[in-house]
Amino acid sequence: MISFLASKPGRPVPDAEIRQRYNRLRWHALFGIFIGYTAYYILRNNFLLSSPELISDFGFTKKDIGFISGTMLVVYGLSKGFMSAFADNSNPKHFMIFGLVMSGLVNLMMGFSASFWAFLFLCILNGIFQGMGAGPAYVVLANWFPRKSRGVITAIFNVSHNVGGGLVAPIAGASIAWLGSEHWQAAHFIVPTAIATIIALIFYIFGAGRTYNEGLPPTTKILGTEQDELIVTKSEEVKLTTWEIFRDYIMKDINVWFVSFIDVFTYMIRFGVLTWLPLYLLETKGFTKGQMATAFAIFEWAAIPSTLLAGWLTDTYFKGRRMPLAIITLTGVGIAMFVYWGGNDLLTVTIGAGIIGCLIYVPMFLSSLQTIELVPSFAAGSATGLRGLLSYVLGSFSGTALFGILAEHFGWDAGFYLLLFAVCGCIFCCYMTHLGVLRLEKKRKIVSIK
Repeated sequence: MISFLASKPGRPVPDAEIRQRYNRLRWHALFGIFIGYTAYYILRNNFLLSSPELISDFGFTKKDIGFISGTMLVVYGLSKGFMSAFADNSNPKHFMIFGLVMSGLVNLMMGFSASFWAFLFLCILNGIFQGMGAGPAYVVLANWFPRKSRGVITAIFNVSHNVGGGLVAPIAGASIAWLGSEHWQAAHFIVPTAIATIIALIFYIFGAGRTYNEGLPPTTKILGTEQDELIVTKSEEVKLTTWEIFRDYIMKDINVWFVSFIDVFTYMIRFGVLTWLPLYLLETKGFTKGQMATAFAIFEWAAIPSTLLAGWLTDTYFKGRRMPLAIITLTGVGIAMFVYWGGNDLLTVTIGAGIIGCLIYVPMFLSSLQTIELVPSFAAGSATGLRGLLSYVLGSFSGTALFGILAEHFGWDAGFYLLLFAVCGCIFCCYMTHLGVLRLEKKRKIVSIK
């Protein structure tokens, strides 16, 4: 492994300064991964925004755009699985910055490319480097924040992808207005690269790795919160290889598999609605493009307040138990699915889509949070990797390709039956995960008594 990426101990902090240094650096750590992951999304979603120009200027077809974006999605899912596992034995700050810089270099090359095969190759590379973002971010969250406040903190971080995704269009629009429409490649690829590079530099200066990399003991020791955690790590120094961590702490843990399949089912629902919403509303409900765009926007933006509220609720009222609220919101998703499915007027369908968008991101967020609480902090990246791999390869494929196949051969209703099956499957996995959490809590109480 490149020396820059390796997890090395920081200079030990004197005992008298530990608490003060921890209180300061934990916010640096959150700030770093927030702006870092925001920049990842700026460099990920810009390709689709450039598709009209790729079609008009370079002769790309819709099939070409779909093939490139679909290939990148699969590569990203695979990379997220493997790269997140590698992040467990790395300095997460350096690992995340390296992936961001490499993604920026790939985007820079896109700004000077014109052929289908060049874009396909570069998007595959971008998918690989984009997979280096999520794993280290969750390693940081697992290392710096205790269970009792991790819900709110992780919810704040989770908003970063909405912020990054929402900045892509304004950045491109402002860049085209400044540079001129003839320089659309610079607007879509070079300017975002420059912005991401500045963010990477700020991240490097102000961000933080794990507590071990900053010369601090584990957070549980600093705060004395061992009894609150489901799994306690005595040391941040990892003696195991990536394969040993995955084999011993991920593959053999049934709770990790259940929480990973929560993500599979939520991604089926998310991509099933998000991907097919425009066509479904235009073909079946007779909506105009403007009406469809309204429903589409509400589906996406409704997720931000619900995610923040969910983090606060699970910390405050559910005492760190994440799955009960996930089950409640999934029940709401199932009910809203019937409203969206059966509604015929703009208001009813928009309300249905808005409720689905508002609620489906809650179990998605809570599963990511629950994942890093079910394993030792040194295995947080590997657990995140398995969840990410399954969610993109199985979940996104089912929500897009399988839904499309069913809708093509058996009608739209067959696609909705698939999504209702996903809701039921997700509720079952949430329930089984919750039982696993209760067993771990019981085990922790027995250990603390002894």
